Amino acid sequence: MFPDVAIIVPCRLESTRFPRKLLHEIKRKPLILWVAERIASEAPELPLFFAVDDPLLTKPLETSGFKTILTSVEHQSGTDRIAEANTTVRAKRIVNVQADEPLVTGAQIRTLAELIAGPVDMATLATPFTRAADFANPNQVKVVVRNDGRALYFSRSPMPYARDRAGQVDDAWVAANPCYRHLGLYAYKAELLERFATLPPGRMEQIEKLEQLRVLENGYEIAVGFTKDASIGVDTPEDAEKFEQVLG
Repeated sequence: MFPDVAIIVPCRLESTRFPRKLLHEIKRKPLILWVAERIASEAPELPLFFAVDDPLLTKPLETSGFKTILTSVEHQSGTDRIAEANTTVRAKRIVNVQADEPLVTGAQIRTLAELIAGPVDMATLATPFTRAADFANPNQVKVVVRNDGRALYFSRSPMPYARDRAGQVDDAWVAANPCYRHLGLYAYKAELLERFATLPPGRMEQIEKLEQLRVLENGYEIAVGFTKDASIGVDTPEDAEKFEQVLG
C-alpha cells in the first residue's frame, strides 16, 4: 500500500526530565516495548526499525523480535538519528514515530505516509485544542496552518493570539477557533533527511527550541494532517502514571 516507506523510531537512553524513561517499567514492561508492540499492531504493513543510542535499549527490543540500529550518542536531534539509521534502512520515505508515544494509531501513521507520498519533503500531524489551559501551556507546541494545509509556523506561545480578548481565552473560544496542537510525529523524504544536518540552524529554531522550524526557515514546506485520536506523550513520571491508568 505504501511502497518505499519505513517507520524509524529514534530512541535516546537519557532524558532530562525523566531519566531513562524508555526503560521505565509499566506493568512490568519497559515503555519502549509498549510503543514497539503498539506500532507493530497498528501498522503491521510497514517495516519497523528502532534507531537506538545505547545497547541497553537494544536488548529488550531485539529480545522481543524488533529490529534495531545502533546510532551515535552525539546526535542533537531525533531527525539526525533517523538520518543515520536510514543509511542502513535506505527507505525513500520515512515515518518518524516517537519512542514515548504509546498510543499512536494506525490512522495517524497512514495519514503521514499518504502526505509524504505527495510533493512535500516533510509532513506532520496536529490535533485541535479543546482546553484553554493546554493552549497556554508552553510544553504543548502550537502550529498555525495555511489554507492549503501547509504549516506557517510552530511556537510554544499561544497562536493565534486573541487580541480583542487581550489573550484571555476560555475553553469555548479555543474550541471554536483554529487552535492546533502539534503532535511530534513526522514523515520525511530521504533527500530532506540527508540534507537536514547540513542546513544552518534557524534563528527561530534556536529561540523556540523546535527543530522543525529549521525546515521552514530554510524554505521547505511541511504538510500538516489532522487527527482527533487520543495521544499521551510520556515526558514525566506523571505521564507514565496516566498511561498506566489508560491500560487499566
